[in-house]
Amino acid sequence: MQAKTPKESRTIMTDMVLPGETNPINNLFGGELLARMDRAAGISARRHSRRIVVTASVNHVAFNRAIPLGSVVTVDAKVSRAFNSSMEIYIDVWIEDRESGIKDKANEAIYTFVAVDETGRPIRVPELEPETELEKERFEGALRRKQLSLVLAGKMKPNDATELKALFVDA
Repeated sequence: MQAKTPKESRTIMTDMVLPGETNPINNLFGGELLARMDRAAGISARRHSRRIVVTASVNHVAFNRAIPLGSVVTVDAKVSRAFNSSMEIYIDVWIEDRESGIKDKANEAIYTFVAVDETGRPIRVPELEPETELEKERFEGALRRKQLSLVLAGKMKPNDATELKALFVDA
């Protein structure tokens, strides 16, 4: 199975915030943003694996900025690391200024998807070869994030989380 690069999985979805998608103070519902991010991440995972994919977890979501009614929102997702059958997808959310067209980062998230066969059993995915400095940084952090999730879920003993332990070793 040939390794792939993050750009091969990149998925960009741009849409406008409509009145039915907002809360009483006219900002995008958090759940609506989560759904948009899940769709983009799912497409990204599918592009990487070329398999059926399912959401395994939402590892991190940062709602750093409210997204007001009428905003143009861009969800930019790509695989940050591939493991055996799972893939970490890093998502950046951008708001485009109506007047200048300048895009500012509003939110980010990290999802995990698993590739499955037609019966729902996990299936192997291609490795990932990061290219840019940001891709390499996210790739390296993905193993630590995975180990932390496994430790918190009780699926890995803290002593076995070698990448996490390395963070706390005196230099």
